[in-house]
Amino acid sequence: MRSVKEMMNLKGRVAVITGGAGHIGSTMAEALAELGAKTVVLDSSLLSCESTSNRIKQKYDVESCPVAADLSDENQVRAVPDAVLNRFGGLDILVNCAAIVNTSEMKGWIAPFQEQSSELWRRALEINLTAPFILTQVFADALSASGNGSVINVASIYGMIGPDFRMYEDTPLGNAAAYGASKGGLLQLTRWLATVMAPHVRVNAITPGGLWRNQPEIFVDRYVKRTPLRRMGIEEDFKGAIAYLASDLSAYVTGQNLVVDGGWMTW
Repeated sequence: MRSVKEMMNLKGRVAVITGGAGHIGSTMAEALAELGAKTVVLDSSLLSCESTSNRIKQKYDVESCPVAADLSDENQVRAVPDAVLNRFGGLDILVNCAAIVNTSEMKGWIAPFQEQSSELWRRALEINLTAPFILTQVFADALSASGNGSVINVASIYGMIGPDFRMYEDTPLGNAAAYGASKGGLLQLTRWLATVMAPHVRVNAITPGGLWRNQPEIFVDRYVKRTPLRRMGIEEDFKGAIAYLASDLSAYVTGQNLVVDGGWMTW
């Protein structure tokens, strides 16, 4: 029987992290690199990808490479496997973390429902839901051949419940319909893929609660009072979740949604 340390070892495995230069994505990439994985940092800005990738290489002494792609462009999404497989020859872990989020500062995003942009709705669905579908599809053979294939989709509590708009009163914050709809769809896609890609590939989701982003004090106070652990999340809170679902620690786990929300969903 292997030890826990042996089961969580990712040495020799290759991981792609979309949104890999962002707050949660870069933290997940670092966690996987710390366990020995070779990482592909995929995001929209090549400069940001390069910065994150270089930091990972220097800090963890593992291979890491940057890949820039607009995940709303299907042609660019479908070109990602060439960059990854030509460099590393295979893929073991796919983390779909990239998303247009509710903090996005775009006209017609954080707005009353009647004023929300249908163009942004479509873009959010492309990035938050369609891109994970396509990436999983085009990497399916490589993940199956891996012997350790794991797909991890990063969803949201707002893919599970509706927003309480009282949280946002007297703040510039809000909640876009496209965000919850796309994240809810991602959770269902997770369950669907888990049955279709078994037994060779496991597919699970991580659902974060609210993360601290220097939001207005009134919002943070309301959020904390609503959370059993009495704080908002920070990036470090997701290291354990990604390490578990990416490694053999969860070798008999698929189709599941690991909620990391400080207890928000319990009442």
